[in-house]
Amino acid sequence: MAKSDTAPAAPTAGEPEHGHGAHGANFWKLALGSVGVVFGDIGTSPLYALRESLAHTKENVSQDTAVLGVVSLVLWTLTLFVTIKYVIFFMRADNKGEGGTLALMALAQKALGNLGVGIGRRRSTAVFFLGIVGAALFYGDGIITPAISVLSAVEGVKEAPGVGALLSPYVVPISAAILVALFMVQSRGTHRMAAFFGPITLVWFLTLGALGFLHIFDDPSIFRSVNPWYGIKFLIEDGFLGFVILGSVFLCVTGAEALYADMGHFGKGPIKIAWLSLVFPCLFFNYMGQGALILSHPETADNPFWSMVPQFAYWPILILATIATVIASQAVITGAFSMTQQAVQLGLLPRIEIKRTSETQAGQIFVPQVNRFLMIGVLLLLFVFQSSHRLAGAYGIAVTGAMFVDTLLAYFVVRRMWKWNMAQTALLLVPLAFIDLIFITSNMLKIPEGAWLPLVMGGILVTIMWTWTRGAQILTEKTRRDSVPLADLVQILAARPPHRVQGTAIFLTGDPDMTPVALMHNLKHNKVLHEKNVILTVRTAGKPRVAEADRVEIEKVDGDFQKVVISYGFMESPNLPKALGQCRRLGLKYDIMATSFFLGRRSIVPSAQSGMPLWQDHLFIFLMKNAANPTDFFKIPPGRVVELGAQITV
Repeated sequence: MAKSDTAPAAPTAGEPEHGHGAHGANFWKLALGSVGVVFGDIGTSPLYALRESLAHTKENVSQDTAVLGVVSLVLWTLTLFVTIKYVIFFMRADNKGEGGTLALMALAQKALGNLGVGIGRRRSTAVFFLGIVGAALFYGDGIITPAISVLSAVEGVKEAPGVGALLSPYVVPISAAILVALFMVQSRGTHRMAAFFGPITLVWFLTLGALGFLHIFDDPSIFRSVNPWYGIKFLIEDGFLGFVILGSVFLCVTGAEALYADMGHFGKGPIKIAWLSLVFPCLFFNYMGQGALILSHPETADNPFWSMVPQFAYWPILILATIATVIASQAVITGAFSMTQQAVQLGLLPRIEIKRTSETQAGQIFVPQVNRFLMIGVLLLLFVFQSSHRLAGAYGIAVTGAMFVDTLLAYFVVRRMWKWNMAQTALLLVPLAFIDLIFITSNMLKIPEGAWLPLVMGGILVTIMWTWTRGAQILTEKTRRDSVPLADLVQILAARPPHRVQGTAIFLTGDPDMTPVALMHNLKHNKVLHEKNVILTVRTAGKPRVAEADRVEIEKVDGDFQKVVISYGFMESPNLPKALGQCRRLGLKYDIMATSFFLGRRSIVPSAQSGMPLWQDHLFIFLMKNAANPTDFFKIPPGRVVELGAQITV
């Protein structure tokens, strides 16, 4: 899922560079950028992952067995989930270079023959529902990540030389202040800060690797943990509790899906090289070093990461860790903005106010409603749980669920697009799905400890998305039944010409073959027809971006009417005036100062026969009323807009 959209600056007129095919210095620039944006989350896991895993081990299991077993499980979880699942396999399943759950959903729908993914088009219910679930789980993860990341770093002050006891009571307030400041600066855009993300996170990973390497020889027997048998042996000896521990072990790969989600911004090559040459080796040495330290000094098991830090470097590393967790949180926040934009474009959510914070950076957007939602949720978690140890119980289940959704969606791509036979598909996906299910089941055991929270939030978001898409489909079908086909209207007007007025009228509609409601009301009440009439439809394509050459389609109906279809990818923001400028170059002549945009504003009345329960009708109406104004969403000049209302029962 999209963790961030802090991509490099656009190289040409407004078209962002997305990393694919980069060479030379630009390749390494993208690789460095990916270190900050893509790997920020997974890079903060060493602060708490090993600590939480060891905290659950049985007392009758020897320290050596526990440490070797847990470190082995961590290393092989990183190898299986990140290197094999995402780097080797999932990065091949790209949608025109883009990744992430919604991009994969659109690709799976395309594989099933559903080339369009907008409202009213046939789509696979299973694929569509999986996409909704994956998106909803991402938001659950997005609230917990900033809270646990920043809190785990700030908790380092408890061990700070000389002032630990003095600052311990202020850990939560300090964390809250950092997080509030982070959310407050979102409206200013993050493209300036993003330039520092890569270098700072590079220093952080090198610090992780150096700390681990310094301690790895405290007990060289830790190298035995590279053998997966020690992880298996530990699970067998620890019995059911070993299965429970897997939920904590999974904390080491939270953020791994960012490799796939941010593929479009940095490209496959830069992300792969950053993982294999820097991130994975540094994480490997750090976890090994933590394990070796515990083997030689068992008392450090309560907080192995901070126990590795030498006294003279404690404060610099504490400050660096805090900055690294802020960067990881920033990546999640901007990823939530990106996910929201995709969900709106794909018709999963109503129109939401989306602001661009940079004209030169790809995907630099700010979504005020989502920012407020995340800030309230993060602060609530912070003050309810008050420690990273307690928050760890709530963390992980949303990530495992989202990863399992990716595996299920990949089935349709592998079978339908790659044309693999069932045996090949099963050989690849069954082991991945089996591992996913093991970790999901283990994380389900943490529900009483707080894992219920992301599940509840995900359930609420699934309900909202399903209600919106179902309600919009019902509304579209009813509007179509009650409307007059445009071809029939043309014949009626030819037989009984109305009064004509100068200028151009542009009518926005979701169905170019039917007469827009606003046009019917204009004829019925104003009894006039403009000289030129454009039936304008905005469609979302089943790919991330649409080339400018394919943006606009114009079809002449007769001397009075023309159909215009403007297409956008699900990662693009509509801009109708800009697209209409392209229409002028294609022969659609109009004067913007003599042009009126007619929008239909529908007042919805609930009905028990709508096809949805009454409570869902009321929820859909609430979402309709709170949707962003189409004038703002489509960037239409407000002084040229005429809204005509109609009451519809659903």
